[in-house]
Amino acid sequence: MIVDDLADVRTGDKGDTLILSVFARDAASFDILARDLTLDVVVAHYGNRTIRAPRRTVLATVLAVVFELPGQLGGGVTGSAELDGHGKALSYHLLGLEIRSRRQGAGST
Repeated sequence: MIVDDLADVRTGDKGDTLILSVFARDAASFDILARDLTLDVVVAHYGNRTIRAPRRTVLATVLAVVFELPGQLGGGVTGSAELDGHGKALSYHLLGLEIRSRRQGAGST
């Protein structure tokens, strides 16, 4: 399964930091995301840049997992010559990430 099967993703930016908010569609999906969508998995998925001091925050009351990836936006909106300085297209990139379940006895689906 991929993130898009379980959640919606919204992005934001603060300077050069990409902020990805992953909102599960239901409690069962949240449990999978909270367990298996780890900081290491997300950082590796966006591994094309240097990410300094990334953070992951689990917000169980709103069924969300938030990732902050400093250094991902190539300088930010005003400091980057890149087309997507806000990082909006990068939410779509996360939606395609395959979730590999870490449950005992579970396969890679």
